Amino acid sequence: MNLLVTDVTIGDRPGRAVGVDDGRIAWVGDTAGAPSADRTLAGEGALLTPAFVDAHVHATGTGLALTGLDLHSSVSLAEVTRSIAAHAAATPSGTLLGTGWDETGWPEGRGLTRADVDAVVGERPAYLGRVDVHSATVSTALLELIPGIDALPGWSPDGQLRLDAHHAARKAAYGAVTPSQRRDAQRATLDAAAALGIGSLHEMAGPEVSGADDLAGLLQLAREHPGPQVLGYWGELAERGGLDVVRQLGLAGAAGDLFCDGAFGSHTAALSTPYTDRPDTAGALRFETSQLVDHVRACTGAGIQAGFHCIGDAAVNQVLDAVGVVVDELGGPAVRACRHRLEHVEMVDGAAAARMAAWGMVASVQPAFDAAWGGDAGMYVERLGSARAAATNPFADLVDAGVALALGSDAPVTPLDPWGGVHAAVDHRTPGSGMRPFDAFDAATHGGWYAARAEHPDGPLAVGAAASLALWATGDTLSAVLRGRARPACRLLLVAGRPIGELP
Repeated sequence: MNLLVTDVTIGDRPGRAVGVDDGRIAWVGDTAGAPSADRTLAGEGALLTPAFVDAHVHATGTGLALTGLDLHSSVSLAEVTRSIAAHAAATPSGTLLGTGWDETGWPEGRGLTRADVDAVVGERPAYLGRVDVHSATVSTALLELIPGIDALPGWSPDGQLRLDAHHAARKAAYGAVTPSQRRDAQRATLDAAAALGIGSLHEMAGPEVSGADDLAGLLQLAREHPGPQVLGYWGELAERGGLDVVRQLGLAGAAGDLFCDGAFGSHTAALSTPYTDRPDTAGALRFETSQLVDHVRACTGAGIQAGFHCIGDAAVNQVLDAVGVVVDELGGPAVRACRHRLEHVEMVDGAAAARMAAWGMVASVQPAFDAAWGGDAGMYVERLGSARAAATNPFADLVDAGVALALGSDAPVTPLDPWGGVHAAVDHRTPGSGMRPFDAFDAATHGGWYAARAEHPDGPLAVGAAASLALWATGDTLSAVLRGRARPACRLLLVAGRPIGELP
């Protein structure tokens, strides 16, 4: 046996031990009866759990936020413009990239404009993503690099771009990132995830998010660099060659951020009725239903997992209508075998949840969204009104309907924070919508492997399961950690049986 971890608490049972051999769990039992091993690590009563899985991440964007201009904590327009000016002075060349600004609650009562950005960056290209990453404000110099952008849907002369205009600007901005910048950003994300006890990341790539080269580079880095495993997904319709990328790169599926709509914050999530604060719009669906049917059909026929970014109820129901057509054509068992994914799925009623459960679909959700924007006075209420806002992210209803959940962060939209995500899933800001503590922890660990169709049938701590484990700097049981909303530090991470960092 390669490694034996002794004297640990597993769940609520102290005095346990786990043996690891050839990347898998080879033995579990009481420390007193543990077999010999090449190397033994004394847990000293620490809590041992399955490592976390973040089921929705954008590694390059997260790393650029970690190493660059992060505007998430800004509380005013004035603070944002000061931060942009300081970053421009500290990094005087290249395209200026920033993310995370959120005008909700700003005293100025408005968001960032092109004039604000031009005033501090001059003739430099700049892209400043809003917190939901479905809109951004850009500088005049960046707009000049994109011929015809003023004819695209979502264009605005004030530089606040949405829809297709935003996708074009983001592609141009991130296309200017050098290979070394990209690799440094990805490494920063993997290192940060490992330090948090995250053993696996689901990278949600696509042509409008990062690009195939970016994804291929990330997968190569993950193979070379000790750290979390990366499961790659590619969000592009089959009719546009999406399945070819999945096959060429050996990806987990044709899921990822296949944008069927946008986000509430940018008024681009597709709703069945208009926004409360913008009654002139109900957002927008980005595809015809027939295109989604073709995609689900192609994926199901090939045994490939499909997935869709869908936030508003109109987008969720459009995707489910498309899946329903394929169920009728190819049969329920073929569809269920693929475990097609819905990413975010923030507005889902009982009928939609029942369809998801019947067709074996996975809800990939982000509890930090509710923590950030839910509640009686959050952004959801501003955009949707109190009744619709209270019904968003109905985790308890999804669980009760039998839908499998996997938790993620959507970093850089919200930070990598697995314990925080578990606690936010439990402490939902709408009473009755939260998950039970152990269900939430399971969705943040085992749920990610289930979502990727890679789970062990007997669970993540069973003999034969991949040794993706985290040892926490606490002597508490898992029940106590969950009950106390604790966030213990990761003492040791094992990824496929390999320790990340030096063993004590």
